[in-house]
Amino acid sequence: MTILHHPGDELVLGYAAGSLAESWSIAIAAHLTYCPICRHKVEAAEHVGGSLLGGLEEEALAPSALDLVLSQIKGVEQEKPEQWQASIEESSPSKQESILPSALQSYIGNDIDSLPWQRLGNDVSQYLIKTNDHEAKARILRIKAGRPVPSHGHRGRELTLVLSGSFEDEFSKFRAGDLEDVAEETVHKPIAAAGDDCICLAVTDAPLRFKELIPRILQPVLNI
Repeated sequence: MTILHHPGDELVLGYAAGSLAESWSIAIAAHLTYCPICRHKVEAAEHVGGSLLGGLEEEALAPSALDLVLSQIKGVEQEKPEQWQASIEESSPSKQESILPSALQSYIGNDIDSLPWQRLGNDVSQYLIKTNDHEAKARILRIKAGRPVPSHGHRGRELTLVLSGSFEDEFSKFRAGDLEDVAEETVHKPIAAAGDDCICLAVTDAPLRFKELIPRILQPVLNI
């Protein structure tokens, strides 16, 4: 398994600093289960941040502090030991009974099939994860193999982490462990690959903009 799509540095730094809202943190923690590269980034950020704080006493952070942390993270990106691939294989949830990373199991258990799925149409179902987060919403999506999610835009940010199967949209293809990060101006139509259903974790901080009439009508009821 090769992870091709990663969270941006600001998400990695926010996670390492403990400043991300709960729903975003769930997505990053779940991605870390698959991705040793990003785990090394988090470790580098925590190490550098801890060193900076340890030498601060009561002085304010120097303006160059953020640049220092980012440079450490960039250094990690350029160091890709061969054993990292083995680390991916050993830690991947697909090697375990459940496809769900432990970061998600603590919220919804480990049996994806027992969730009380809510249908969003003929091809897509969701399960809304209960959190104490007032900034964003996290949900599990199940997209039937070979079928699309209705074309939509965004009023805010959306993170989508593939847990099982894969999907592609106008921009790229995403497999288990890959994380797509789209902004407000993005319009796309994800389509699950043939074979297995695509199971994803999706985090949004604003309602989607659906182009089709039926999703727009159902949107208030389905809380998407």
